[in-house]
Amino acid sequence: MRYLLLTATALLMGGPAWVALAPSALAQKVELDVRVDRLEKEMRAVQRKVFPGGAPLQAEITPPAKPVVPSGSPSSSPVADLTARVSALESQLASMTGQVEENSFKIRQLEEAFNKYKAEAQSRTTVVAPPPVQPATPAGTAAKTPAAASGTNGGASEARKAAVAAIERPSTGNEADDAYTYGFRLWDAKFYPEAQAQLKATVDKYGSSSIASRAHNLLGRAYLDDGKPALASVAFYENYQKRPRGDRAADSLAWLGEALIQLKKPADACKVYAELEQVYGATLPANLRGMMDKGRVKAKCS
Repeated sequence: MRYLLLTATALLMGGPAWVALAPSALAQKVELDVRVDRLEKEMRAVQRKVFPGGAPLQAEITPPAKPVVPSGSPSSSPVADLTARVSALESQLASMTGQVEENSFKIRQLEEAFNKYKAEAQSRTTVVAPPPVQPATPAGTAAKTPAAASGTNGGASEARKAAVAAIERPSTGNEADDAYTYGFRLWDAKFYPEAQAQLKATVDKYGSSSIASRAHNLLGRAYLDDGKPALASVAFYENYQKRPRGDRAADSLAWLGEALIQLKKPADACKVYAELEQVYGATLPANLRGMMDKGRVKAKCS
């Protein structure tokens, strides 16, 4: 009986201390729940910026399923561990949010610059060239009649049409791939205007397919090889902007730097190379990295 009384007394004396721990643990749990809810909302906001229309974010922090506390361990240890994990995630989220905002600012700068370039390029294509000045006809020499001139030009035009017609059109059953392959063959044969028309039609018709990134990038190459760096810069930038994860997104950004150098805009080229390095970094293929390094030298990037 005395032993039972002593035991009961000990339990009663220890009871208040045990009860006092409950409000503290409950307060910590409530605080953690609030912080986790806030983290999930902020992560969803970051996801909407980085992956618009993407899959919904799955929370990685879930309430622990009644962890087993080893004998002799403090009862607050699991709560303290979770608090540390939440604090670390909050720090990472803050860093990620800052990086997203910085990248968004840089993309806005590029968009503003290239909207200007696009307007300039379009205005150049609408300029009507003045009629050619005909040289004076020497005395005693009959002037070439328009019919004769058109006959000569018509002969050259017919020869070009025949050469273009000799380029084989693929027919594999994959219409998008065949359209791109034919455009590539025209470009490879140096029929640049015909390649431009074919590749532009391919991008317009199959812009949402996997082939679009390659077709749009090659369209920029066809413009650049044809001596039209302004149109090339628009094509390269649009391909990178619309398809940043496409097969040729990094290629377009690298060639965009080259087009800007030809347009005598080295400062803008340096910004593009900085974007290329930051976005693709270690994943950048060796050929594009070599191209970027040479471009930085030509543009005198600091």
